[in-house]
Amino acid sequence: MSGSPSPRIDTPWIDQRRGRLGDWITQRWVRLTGIRVSSEEHPWIDCLAGDTDVIGTDFFERLADREGLSIVRTGTSRGLVPDLTALDGPGCSIGDLSPAVRRFYEHTSEYDFDVWSEWSGGFRLFGTLLALLFSRRLQQLNVPLSPLETRYGTTSEVVQLRSSRGVERTAWVRELRSTGNTLYAGSYSTCVVPGHPTPCIRVVFPLPNGNAHVILRPRSNSDGSLTVSSRGKRFGDPGFYFYVSSGPGTGWARYIAGLKEDIHVFEEPSEGPRADHTLDLWGATFLRLHYRMRRAAAS
Repeated sequence: MSGSPSPRIDTPWIDQRRGRLGDWITQRWVRLTGIRVSSEEHPWIDCLAGDTDVIGTDFFERLADREGLSIVRTGTSRGLVPDLTALDGPGCSIGDLSPAVRRFYEHTSEYDFDVWSEWSGGFRLFGTLLALLFSRRLQQLNVPLSPLETRYGTTSEVVQLRSSRGVERTAWVRELRSTGNTLYAGSYSTCVVPGHPTPCIRVVFPLPNGNAHVILRPRSNSDGSLTVSSRGKRFGDPGFYFYVSSGPGTGWARYIAGLKEDIHVFEEPSEGPRADHTLDLWGATFLRLHYRMRRAAAS
């Protein structure tokens, strides 16, 4: 059901190593304003680096080919967090969660999704600019700009990258059916950051020569729902990070203090799990997303 190619703005191509001028400028900003990091000193930083031209829905397939990994995308049920008890700790008791909420995270591949988006005021213009300059060209983080973009729903695929040691990565790849644009392609895992005492969910979106990190701290609620939040204050806290690679296991990381998000996953009686997702920039909510998750017929 994909429509005609989405409009975009292409900045000049430099070379295969640096990619487009617009991407290279963003990477230079991260290097100039960020912190030098290494996987040994900061093990919670994922050094995954994306290709300089396109990310797209097949990025993790290309990554598996490069790293000699096998891909599992069918058969056994696959979850974003295979065992949610990994997040147990003060403020988050997994045993108090609704079974439907826990099942969604531990068996995500069994669900189909519908999504609705609502931009706030002039922020939609900002989202359109980002889409024209980056998202549509890179085929990554194509947040719906209008309800029409989600009228046919979205695809959802949870893939595992495996080695002889077991699962190396779990990725969630989603595409807008109406346009064919990649909604997002992200790697999911848990980690412990210096600024929070218990494990968090880490989502890593590959970008040219680096990635974007979202570190989400979990909180269980008295009604059985789960809230994950990227609200922190400084480097090492939960929050949003840009990472630019300088080689295997090393690079620069920049904490984006003004960008926050909250995802509230709850069970709607007789209907199953739902989620409300809000994103704020310097205290102003600029985007709201609502998700409806339904068990797929095949599961």
